[in-house]
Amino acid sequence: MTRIQALHLCSGAGCVAAGSVPLAVALRDALNRRGREDVRLVETGCLGPCAGGPVLLCEPEGILYQKVALTDVDEIVEATVERGEVIERLVCHKADTNAPLARVQDNPFFQRQVKIALRNCGVIDPASIDDAIAHQAYEALKKVLRGMSSEEVIAEIKASGLRGRGGAGFLTGLKWELCRRSKGAVKYVLCNGDEGDPGAFMDRSLLEGDPHSVIEAMAIAGYAIGAGQGYAYVRAEYPLAVERLEHAIRQARERGFLGTNIFGSGFSFDLEIRMGSGAFVCGEETALMTSIEGKRGEPRPRPPFPAQAGLWGKPSMLNNVETYANIPAIILRGAAWYAGFGTPKSKGTKVFALAGTVRNTGLVEIPIGTPLGDIIYELGGGIPNGKKFKAAQLGGPSGGCIPVQHLNVPVDYEALQDLGAIMGSGGLIVMDEDTCMVDMARFFLDFVQDESCGKCPPCRIGTRRMLEIVDRICAGKGEEGDIERLEELGRIIRETSLCGLGQTAPNPVLSTLRHFRAEYEAHIREKRCPAGVCPELVRAPCQSACPANVDVPGFIALVGQGRIAEALRLHRERNPFAAVCARVCFHTCEDKCRRGMVDEAISIRGIKRFMVDEEATMQHPEVRLSETNAKRKVAIIGAGPAGLSCAYFLARLGYKPHVFEAESRPGGMPVQTIPAYRLPREILSQEVRMIERLGVRIETERRLGVDFSLQDLRDKGFEAVFLGVGAPLGQHLGIPGEESVGVDDAIRFLREYNIRGSVPVGQQVVVIGGGNAAIDTARTAIRLGAESVTVLYRRTREEMPAYAEEIEEAEHEGVHIRVLTAPLEILSWEGLVTGVSCQAMTLAEFDRSGRRRPVPGSDAPFVIKADQVITAIGQRLEPSRVLGDLKVGLTKEGFIAADPYTGRTSLDWLYSGGDAVSGPSSVVEAVAGGERAAVAIDAQFTGAEHAFWQKEKVCTVPFDPEAETPRYPRAHMELLPVERRRENFAEVEQSWTEQVAVCESKRCLRCDYRDSEA
Repeated sequence: MTRIQALHLCSGAGCVAAGSVPLAVALRDALNRRGREDVRLVETGCLGPCAGGPVLLCEPEGILYQKVALTDVDEIVEATVERGEVIERLVCHKADTNAPLARVQDNPFFQRQVKIALRNCGVIDPASIDDAIAHQAYEALKKVLRGMSSEEVIAEIKASGLRGRGGAGFLTGLKWELCRRSKGAVKYVLCNGDEGDPGAFMDRSLLEGDPHSVIEAMAIAGYAIGAGQGYAYVRAEYPLAVERLEHAIRQARERGFLGTNIFGSGFSFDLEIRMGSGAFVCGEETALMTSIEGKRGEPRPRPPFPAQAGLWGKPSMLNNVETYANIPAIILRGAAWYAGFGTPKSKGTKVFALAGTVRNTGLVEIPIGTPLGDIIYELGGGIPNGKKFKAAQLGGPSGGCIPVQHLNVPVDYEALQDLGAIMGSGGLIVMDEDTCMVDMARFFLDFVQDESCGKCPPCRIGTRRMLEIVDRICAGKGEEGDIERLEELGRIIRETSLCGLGQTAPNPVLSTLRHFRAEYEAHIREKRCPAGVCPELVRAPCQSACPANVDVPGFIALVGQGRIAEALRLHRERNPFAAVCARVCFHTCEDKCRRGMVDEAISIRGIKRFMVDEEATMQHPEVRLSETNAKRKVAIIGAGPAGLSCAYFLARLGYKPHVFEAESRPGGMPVQTIPAYRLPREILSQEVRMIERLGVRIETERRLGVDFSLQDLRDKGFEAVFLGVGAPLGQHLGIPGEESVGVDDAIRFLREYNIRGSVPVGQQVVVIGGGNAAIDTARTAIRLGAESVTVLYRRTREEMPAYAEEIEEAEHEGVHIRVLTAPLEILSWEGLVTGVSCQAMTLAEFDRSGRRRPVPGSDAPFVIKADQVITAIGQRLEPSRVLGDLKVGLTKEGFIAADPYTGRTSLDWLYSGGDAVSGPSSVVEAVAGGERAAVAIDAQFTGAEHAFWQKEKVCTVPFDPEAETPRYPRAHMELLPVERRRENFAEVEQSWTEQVAVCESKRCLRCDYRDSEA
């Protein structure tokens, strides 16, 4: 290992706040005590990974330590400086494997970066002009003054393709040229350091870490346009940046880099700092100039443009800090070199302040045109805590959001503008699934409204009206037409505001409306915040996350009190399938559980499982009898979760719905395709019988399209029909050999065994797919005697849609999982399957799902032997089988098109929900779809809504908000030992004891408390 020669300690504002100042004192003292004066301690500007501050870089080895504390100092000197050892606990670790990434060159955060503007940040001591000179500071100024004309300088900048990094992206060279052409003996060079975007700190970091590059560039600009005076406008909230810039200006004057006759060229240029008071509008160029003049910072009408009449009415040229930081490098290394980075229209690199819900926050500089997904997932390390990426806000309050389907967009000026966003100054805020986009738009709208200078009515009044509407929507008081009003106001403000900031003020609202309109509609029409953020719409995040809106904290609290019957009744107010969901639910409620912010989310499904297993007597919900409703004829096609839920809620309103089921057993996909080791048949049967006792008639072995048609039902007097036929058919692979004997689809395979009790199983089985159906098929085949079962999935394990615990248990039972593997052909001999020809895949660019697209790798295809191949790659519906000759609207995927809030189709008497509308989904989502249709059918008949169960029940469980929340660890489900699972379908998950369930219930933070208290 090379001897450590220097310790570079980040002394940017973030690391100073984290304690780098006393750390520098301690490091210097420790080095002196050990006689290591040969090791230089450099207090540098920002090194980049701000979330890890204080950050220490050990050179020349490139060892990077993060979150260094005073207690680490002696160990760093003794182990790393003295013995060349790496202290692993202080280095960055890979998120997936926890492998140490000790060196900068091994860290993905740095690997894709190209540092031009930030070339000296983290390298030099910003307080030392000698250090700056040692890294070529003022060499570009010397080159310009001794060998280039002003026209040549401007031509070089134009040839580089450099565009302004402050927002609009105007060509820098052209701006300089326009100002040079303007007549006038006095001209000014201005620097915009008034960085006001929330979450942005690029310019601040440059001024703190490399102030001499900005000074040098402003002097070059002065020479190019014929100006002798410059002003750097920096906000007063940046005291460290102001201090270091002032110090650098004094040093530059002392060395003759500012002042008269610089380098003996006859060119004179000086520079002063003007501090702004933090008004966001002063980031607009004319407002900035007005502020420098000592007046209130307000924009001025244009023309005249600043290049003709700017500061004090003189020709003025303004660039921001980052734009200037690129100039010396372009002059020294040439326009062609700089233009080699970026895209044809957007040259060079761009600095971004990466913030939000991303693992690695901080300062990054990447070539323009880098895909957004690469910035977030490679440099940023992805989304923490297993959450999903939702959107990225670029351009601050003037920008817009980029949703997950556009992760592959190249980050350049034109591509972002096409999506309703802008590059802006470089703020990049990453948002995960827990972000409410309506609330996010409100935040930025509130910011721009508060920061509006008030000079022009469209901005002053228009943004206030927009904010009032968005406030009302977030408060659950949104009205039909609000979305259209926001769009109209946004258009008017954009077209009529005086300055660029006013014209872009509506962007966050307009872009979220463009990409997340459904969230606005949910706030307005359902009074629901899908992300679980808006307080007036969210009683508790877990309840908000449940598609059926089950009172999760309520039944958990009741279980904690041992009041099982009450807990079950409360659950069945919104979901009849408590026992089913306790076993097979996606438990999205746990994903939103706030206890996860403390340690781990509550095991809500485990509590529910205990609750339903303790049910001594079936708890029936409230039913409101109605002779009028009982006479109305309602048909429901399909006895799955959607159809039975629709029947359940209609029955509670006094209707007597008639359910037609094609198979011999009611229950739909849960009874047909979910194996008994996950969902015992009697558990489902009990809840079906409970629904029947409410007055629901279920008629089995009555297949739509064979035994009757929808028109037949109408002819028999049925006034409304709910279509809950699911998505009962498997998708085809579309590869050669699929017609061979021994090829089956998972839906048919599972249905045949679950309904008939037997199904042919090979000895060497290959299952193709990565969802729950694939894993259920594989585990079923193992239990039925297959010698080997291999699951092929073309993406990564982390992207498999199946539950992680199911995948893990499948492997314990002997199933082999091969990821990044795609089938090319099913091989056969005399028509019988013999194997699968496969191709190893690699991951390429992001697709519209937000995942990297799998593409064939370079390795040759290989063969996996098989005598049975079962495909589980998706489900489909053949509408013609169920609709007959009826003209009903369909989605582009071939499912039934239905109103998302009522389930009504294009025929006013036909409703639909569940998998037939959404495609394959979860039981609880089907329950929600059935309930929505039931409420809508009743409203169609009666002209009003009578869903009495939707009124929140007051939970009477005592709760002391001042009491200490128990620190019990999360309880995990007991599992049947693997050796006892072979050749049988005994239930794998075992229920808890009462003590475990009560302790887990006590972990609840009772996020609903404010309502129950009232």
